[in-house]
Amino acid sequence: MTRYSCLELLAQRPGLSNSDLARGAFVTRQSMNVLLQTLEREGLVVRPAQAPVGKVLPTRLTPSGRRSLAKATAAVRSVEVRMLSGLTEADRESALRILRSMVRSLRG
Repeated sequence: MTRYSCLELLAQRPGLSNSDLARGAFVTRQSMNVLLQTLEREGLVVRPAQAPVGKVLPTRLTPSGRRSLAKATAAVRSVEVRMLSGLTEADRESALRILRSMVRSLRG
């Protein structure tokens, strides 16, 4: 899931740093760095060899990374549809409200 989160964050906001990605995926910087190294080796993301400014290495998806994200998004959406299929509309709204509250708490 962290892998998917990382790719999704980069699709939404290209150029994020390791620290930004770690915060967005709720993992440590060290864990995100290991993941980014793996994604680089697999050709899914690129980072410059040297930071253009300061120490930050802005990360971007490659075309292969975008294709991988599209496949993962379809799989995640399929699970989401199955997971919510037994809920009423009111239950879905409540679940979404509760999940948003949980995310806010994690960010706080």
